[in-house]
Amino acid sequence: METNCIGYKMNFSAVQSNPERVIAICTAIFLLGLLIISTIILASVPPVSRDALVHHLAVPKLYLTHGGIYEIPSMSFSYYPMNLDLLYLIPLYFGNDIIPKFIHFCFALLTAGIIFNYLRRRQAKIYALYGVVFFLSIPIIVKLSITVYVDLGLTFFSTVSVISLLRWIESNYRLRFLIISAVSCGLAMGTKYNGLIVFFLLSLFIPFISSRYAKDCGPGFLNSAGRGLMFAFIALAVFSPWMIKNYIWTNNPVYPLYNQWFNPQDPVAGSPLSLFEVRNYIYNESWWQMILLPLRVFFQGQDGSPQYFDGRLNPFLLLLPAVGFLKSKKDPQPIRVEKKILLGFAVLFFSFAFFGSGIRIRYFCPMIPPLVILSAFGIEKITDLFREFGSPKLQNVGWAIFPLIIFSSLGLNAAYIPSQYSYVKPFEYVTGTLTRDEYIEKHRPEYSAMKYIRRHLPEDANIMFIFMGNRGYYCDRKYIFDIHNNRSRLQHLVKNTGDFERVSLGLRDLGVTHLLIYHGVFDKWVKTGFSLEDQGVIGKFFERKSRLLFFQSGYGLYELSLQPCV
Repeated sequence: METNCIGYKMNFSAVQSNPERVIAICTAIFLLGLLIISTIILASVPPVSRDALVHHLAVPKLYLTHGGIYEIPSMSFSYYPMNLDLLYLIPLYFGNDIIPKFIHFCFALLTAGIIFNYLRRRQAKIYALYGVVFFLSIPIIVKLSITVYVDLGLTFFSTVSVISLLRWIESNYRLRFLIISAVSCGLAMGTKYNGLIVFFLLSLFIPFISSRYAKDCGPGFLNSAGRGLMFAFIALAVFSPWMIKNYIWTNNPVYPLYNQWFNPQDPVAGSPLSLFEVRNYIYNESWWQMILLPLRVFFQGQDGSPQYFDGRLNPFLLLLPAVGFLKSKKDPQPIRVEKKILLGFAVLFFSFAFFGSGIRIRYFCPMIPPLVILSAFGIEKITDLFREFGSPKLQNVGWAIFPLIIFSSLGLNAAYIPSQYSYVKPFEYVTGTLTRDEYIEKHRPEYSAMKYIRRHLPEDANIMFIFMGNRGYYCDRKYIFDIHNNRSRLQHLVKNTGDFERVSLGLRDLGVTHLLIYHGVFDKWVKTGFSLEDQGVIGKFFERKSRLLFFQSGYGLYELSLQPCV
């Protein structure tokens, strides 16, 4: 039992065990073990996910090749904070690019541990185990656990920051928990820029909580504002190495975000389409479909589909937290306060991320642990409601429905895992049926061109990627992208010179020796994006100033002529 400045008492008594509860706990532990083993098997294959090959493995590999961190102006994503990516440097140094998946998965396990530790102090252990199994089996968490991304690191640090904030309240506002929350928030920002949302929200939460609930613990406004400023200062200090690096290189501490504010002299791309314009023009969605977007995120997710949010959540993340607030006046005061904070963080984070650069389920990951915790409270609330039924028949009906709710919430998650086995096909690799090269080529058709590059191109080759999706991790030669500052370098040369010789000269001035092109998109782009005269220039350029070295699966590798222009 603890008392804090809010004036309430916390008394979370353990529920006595019974045979049914023991069976339920053993079942939950079995499911947890099965889930972890299944995820490990799925992660035990070479990386083929897009962002891993573009960014999270590609940039650390370039740092290793260069011998340290250096500026890469042609890759705007290389300016992003990279706390987790630097961890991936360690296994990459030893030639292993599968271990980074397990590093990423470890952050999911650590987040599950935070959820369990929080819930077991407030509920019976079975509810805490439910929260852990529910979290780790959510489709987007499974998907991220088997890929080399950084979202699970952001999720872990943001969860530690929020839960530490709750412990700060519980402990009579001890400074230690405020510092832990601030440091974790700084690490979240240093993992991914979405951590800035966590920073903004918690920097506002702290003075509000302090002024509302800690009135008896010290002075009013100044004390509350001071705590908020302390939190912000510590969090920014932890994040500062990435801000300093970017400011030195670009005069913008959060480059490329808000660059028009820090570098107004730089050319600004045209105004991007708004969220609703994209949904209307690109996906042809009606106004009512767009109004329902916040709900559809929980029901309509599909992997690999930008229209359907490129990932999947679970509808029970929306339904169970709502149940958790039923008859909330009967809850102990600390539980009511913590529920409100968790819900407020989840709703506000979702709102800010929703109107960001695009709707992707992984962008909402920091809201998932609070919703999982509230879902566990919802399960407990359902149990309490069934106990309150006066009629034994109604109680029997209620207890018959209860397992259905549990199995439905977990079953939606469980159904996702076989689909991942069908897509990833890990046993083809782990059993040796396919070699590493064969497995990668099966999932990444451009890999055959990358193998040719490694085997036949000289060490000083410099390749320009055109419609390659910027996937450069498996290219062991220097490479640049055709798209730079939202503009095609090749298109700019063709339209501004009108001469194939000058196009060749412009590419050689960039140091380009080869072109790697995905013709599935390139050929359509040339027909629709260029005049007939410009198409003639491009045709003459490929006919007279380049030589096709390799072509397979729509990917062509061209060597540029070294002959000087006349």
